[in-house]
Amino acid sequence: MKSCLEEALRQELSEHLGFGRYERQPGRAKGSRSGYFKRRVTTDHGEIPDLRVPKLRSGNKEREWKILTRYQRCLGYLLDALLYLYVLGLSLRDLQEALTILFGPVLSVSAINQVTLQVQSKMNRWQQQPLSQTPPIILVDGVWVKILYSTPATWVDRAGHTRQERRVQERVILAAWAVWPEGHYHLLHYEVAQAEDEQSWQAFWQHLLERGLQAKAVKLVVSDGTKGLLAAMKLYLPQAKLQRCTVHKVRGFERYLTYSTLPEVDPVTNQPLSEAQAKRLRQTQIAMEAHDIFKAPTRTQAQQRLKKFNEKWQALEPKAVKNFNHGLKRCFEFYHFEPALQPLIHSTNLLERFFREFVGVSEMLHLPGSCFEVDWLIRPSFREGFDLQDMFDPYSFFREFRAKSDEIGSFPNEDSCLTIFYLVMVRDHAKHQRFSFAKT
Repeated sequence: MKSCLEEALRQELSEHLGFGRYERQPGRAKGSRSGYFKRRVTTDHGEIPDLRVPKLRSGNKEREWKILTRYQRCLGYLLDALLYLYVLGLSLRDLQEALTILFGPVLSVSAINQVTLQVQSKMNRWQQQPLSQTPPIILVDGVWVKILYSTPATWVDRAGHTRQERRVQERVILAAWAVWPEGHYHLLHYEVAQAEDEQSWQAFWQHLLERGLQAKAVKLVVSDGTKGLLAAMKLYLPQAKLQRCTVHKVRGFERYLTYSTLPEVDPVTNQPLSEAQAKRLRQTQIAMEAHDIFKAPTRTQAQQRLKKFNEKWQALEPKAVKNFNHGLKRCFEFYHFEPALQPLIHSTNLLERFFREFVGVSEMLHLPGSCFEVDWLIRPSFREGFDLQDMFDPYSFFREFRAKSDEIGSFPNEDSCLTIFYLVMVRDHAKHQRFSFAKT
């Protein structure tokens, strides 16, 4: 946020002067640059104690800033969100229009492009920097997203411009979360893949090894049981053990519940239960007891709890118990590590929570979703009053309508998707004061 805002202020000053930094212009009627001064600014993502604001050698008092006005110390949510809008789907000209509505003619398209590239360049450096140390434990998982991809087909919009047709495709962001013996954890690597299959996981581990990951140093990989991961691990991480996520394991057997011999009354309140209430009670009871197995302090005690679990539920829910016990051995690998680490590594919850924040930010900052709002976005006459002449080419209009509709709820390209993922990571690590870059 700080770097984006500082770059926007530099670009605004360049627009005002008519020439960029380190450029010489004859006359210089509007003055010249004279370094920076620092201001404290509060945003919805936290405080910036030392924002670098560029200044002029003369005329500072007369100069009026559009992005950050004189004496302004607080930026509202809308301005914060605008810095994300480009990577979430607005084109450069769309973003210029949004800024113009709020602040007047502030930045050119090229200036806005320079601002947005600041974030992408930082993300690229982070993804490519070598790993100086290898974490012994890595959590891996994927989150599915929708991204627009170009097709060979083209179409002509209402202005007569030839446009490349784009269609939404589903992709998965594969991510690795590092856990260190001291209990620290952070995002290690992420990339877009077509699926969570063996080929994608092979490419994923290959990229990590190219960054400097030491295969022999990885002792445990925690996963939700995705297909293809184990085969890829045997090829790239042959000495690492696979820990099956205990939370996903419990969720997996719930669809095998048959709900035979349901209780008629609540055992706590003695109140009669409807069929739906009895089913929810059965599901809650068996899930809680399954989770309690993995809360045992030792593996021996966990095995004892498992035995009691099977004895209690085998007759009532045989299919669910059979599914739960299948491949259960991989759910106990976390007991080979220190007790302080076990709550962090018996499941992929750390990564799942990060995914939820990423999805929440993406949904919050995407463009509005109703068909009337999409229609308004592509019909300029709606902003000044309805005009039937705007519908002179219905075919072109509806092609543009469908194209804009496809953009709603999806990322315009892979770079925008990965950039938002990076921004959420930076905010999440700053919020929890993690030393994410100290190890990489």
